[in-house]
Amino acid sequence: MQKTSPPVQDYLKTIYELTREGRPASTNAIAERLRLQPASVTGMLQRLAARQPPLVTYRKRHGVQLTPAGRRVALEVIRHHRLLETFLVEKLGFRWDEVHEEACRLEHVISERMEERIAAVLGDPLFDPHGAPIPRADLTLPQREELPLTQVPGGSRIRILRVPDDDPALLRRLDALQLRPGTEARIRTQSPLEAVVTLEVAGRPPIPLGYPVGALVFVEVLS
Repeated sequence: MQKTSPPVQDYLKTIYELTREGRPASTNAIAERLRLQPASVTGMLQRLAARQPPLVTYRKRHGVQLTPAGRRVALEVIRHHRLLETFLVEKLGFRWDEVHEEACRLEHVISERMEERIAAVLGDPLFDPHGAPIPRADLTLPQREELPLTQVPGGSRIRILRVPDDDPALLRRLDALQLRPGTEARIRTQSPLEAVVTLEVAGRPPIPLGYPVGALVFVEVLS
């Protein structure tokens, strides 16, 4: 990985995540995600664009994009983060709602040798405990089709693939409802006017989820 500081890595990871979510990586969006002032973000983006090789392309009022070099750094940090979350859950007994902050602290400091050892001990997993894809050692990502739960028609059978890792309260709620990656269900009703999607899981009462939660739960549609 190109030698970069933890703040630079946080910027590049944030830009990658915003872009992957389909959101413009604007100065304000980055500032909101990192809890910084927009003026500070503008200065950092200008410095990242001026590096050799540049890590981002940046034009004022046009947002920012990662260069190939910046994308490699972002994916390397994400690989560290998701391997660490998996290691903390599977080997150290942490709950899935406890590991995000721990991984955020450690992702910047583990060596490439440590990363390799963790991956080997875990059996080179493709997905972390929250269902997020773990970049491989060559920084390619496992590919699969997924949709937000709120965009799947009523009556469909689905399997949960991915949920956010950075909201402990949401993770505890999903855990209490036994809605984890791998859970299969049927969408009993999809009600945009009421902004509620109701799931049926075998042997359990119907589970209503409001759209703010349902939009964060990514699923695959089963044939």
